[in-house]
Amino acid sequence: MIEELFEGVYRIDSEIATLNLTPGVRVYGEKLVRREGREYRLWNPYRSKLAAAIMLGLKQLPLSRSTRVLYLGAAQGTTASHVSDIAREGVVYCVELSPRAMQSLLRVAEARENLIPILANAAKPESYCYLLEKVDLVYQDIAQAEQTEILLKNLRAYLKKNGHFVHLIKARSIDVTAEPEEVFKRELEKLTRAGARVLQALRLEPYEKDHLLVLGRFSGATPHTQDR
Repeated sequence: MIEELFEGVYRIDSEIATLNLTPGVRVYGEKLVRREGREYRLWNPYRSKLAAAIMLGLKQLPLSRSTRVLYLGAAQGTTASHVSDIAREGVVYCVELSPRAMQSLLRVAEARENLIPILANAAKPESYCYLLEKVDLVYQDIAQAEQTEILLKNLRAYLKKNGHFVHLIKARSIDVTAEPEEVFKRELEKLTRAGARVLQALRLEPYEKDHLLVLGRFSGATPHTQDR
């Protein structure tokens, strides 16, 4: 039995999957399943934080066939490839700092015309401004201490007004001495002070330790400005 959980995301038995944009091609050794004449890629929640969030009860996924995505910290392209499956008529701009990870990401992009690799530092969004347009969704999964500040820079530069963001807060990358709950609280306060509206905050245990996925919207205005 196949159940569509979100646009382009399916439950097949007890697992989740996306419809394979490149039939017959695997990205990270995932299992391919054929049902009703179509091929699906099983989405491993231990390999993808977005898959983990879906398994744990994510209430909304702001992705559709035509979504334009800025993906910060795409690494080897595991999650980005599933985003590419969903936004099959859109585009996924993948920013990655590591040249080694970029080699793998380039191989993924060879078969996916909607996935655009960008070797750059997400902390310097001006360095890739000539490659980008305004996007519908900013997805960030980076391990730098200033990760929330980096997200906000990119939201202001590239997100459409009232667009969505997904932010993976990695507590141990920010402060190894503080309790994760305290780190999460501080980072959420930074987002709201900057004018972001948090729609859901979801811990990712047991799939990921000390991680919080934050889904939100960003208007570009602070709450004080919005009240005027």
